[in-house]
Amino acid sequence: MTARLYAHADEAVADVEDGSTVLVGGFGMAGMPVDLIDALIRQGAKDLTVVSNNAGNGETGLAALLAKGRVRKVVCSFPRQSDSYVFDELYRAGRVELEVVPQGNLAERIRAAGAGIGAFFCPTGVGTPLAEGKESRVINGRTYLLEYPIRGDVALIGAHRADRMGNLVYRKTARNFGPVMATAATTVIAQVGEVVDTGHIDPETVVTPSIYVDRVVQEANA
Repeated sequence: MTARLYAHADEAVADVEDGSTVLVGGFGMAGMPVDLIDALIRQGAKDLTVVSNNAGNGETGLAALLAKGRVRKVVCSFPRQSDSYVFDELYRAGRVELEVVPQGNLAERIRAAGAGIGAFFCPTGVGTPLAEGKESRVINGRTYLLEYPIRGDVALIGAHRADRMGNLVYRKTARNFGPVMATAATTVIAQVGEVVDTGHIDPETVVTPSIYVDRVVQEANA
C-alpha cells in the first residue's frame, strides 16, 4: 500500500466528517501535528471527539480547535497543566465533555484497537472514581478492570520523515502516541518534516510502515 502525498494540509483533511472521533498525536507540543489541526479548523468539522494525551497547550494546535467550539468531548490523560486555560474555561462552562484515561491505559486502549483485541483487564484505576461502572475481575488475587479499545475515524499524527510510500520515521519524544494511533484509525494522516524518495530511509529505522498510512503532508515551514 502506498500513501497519497498531499501538497496542502487542507486537502488532506477535507473529508473529515462532523461527529468524527479524531486521534491526535503529541505529548504536549512534542509531535503535535499543528498544520493538520489548523487545516481541520479551516475545514469546519464539528461535534468532534478528540483523543489525545493532553487537552491543549496555550492557544495553538489542539487548544485552537477547542477554542473554536468544534470539540464535543475530550478523551485524554492530562486535561490540566499550566497552559491548559482554553480547555479549563470550556470544561467549567459545561461546553465540553471529558473522559480521563490513565496514560498507560490510553496507550494500551489505542494499541488494542489496532491489534484487534476486543477488550483487556488492567489494574490501573482500581479503587478510584475511574473504576465506577466498569466490570472488575480478580485474577491471581489482584483486582482488574475491563477496558475497551479506542478506535478513531481519523488519526492526525506528526513524524520526522516519510518516503513517498508513506513509511514513517519519528524523532525522539515526538514519537509518543503516533505509532499506536496509526494502527487504530480508519484514515491516518501524517504531517512530516521531510519527504524523501522511496529507498532513502533505512528499513530498520521505519517505525510506522506505509500500510498504516493513508495520507502524507509535508509541514508548511519545513
